[in-house]
Amino acid sequence: MIEETSAGVVIFRRENSKILFLLLHYPSGHWDFVKGKMEKGETTHQTAIRETREETGITDIAFVDGFEEWIEYNFQFQGELVHKKVVFFLGETKTKDVSISHEHLNHAWMDYLTAMEKTTFDNAKTVLTKSYSLLGKTL
Repeated sequence: MIEETSAGVVIFRRENSKILFLLLHYPSGHWDFVKGKMEKGETTHQTAIRETREETGITDIAFVDGFEEWIEYNFQFQGELVHKKVVFFLGETKTKDVSISHEHLNHAWMDYLTAMEKTTFDNAKTVLTKSYSLLGKTL
């Protein structure tokens, strides 16, 4: 079994009194957050920042203290089983315009309820709920 570690960010921005979350549409059809594999010598925060820049063009991420959520899952890649661990941070941006990479089909800024409907995987829904809950306590 192959072991992989990735890092990502639940990116949000404020628009008037609303909180909007960024979701990316992946070629396999699912909607999820920014994330990607750690490169040698990177910390999880460095990976999250790099992946955000590469996948969205966003460079002004302000991480919310106290949020670090790990998920794990298995998938098949070229006939091999991969065990992936992903850490998600919560980050605020002031950037509205997103420039998605070739890795994605589309993106959307959504309020919490819309994002919950659109997000494909249960583990991502859990991360989104925990993000929203923390933000509710800090507003």
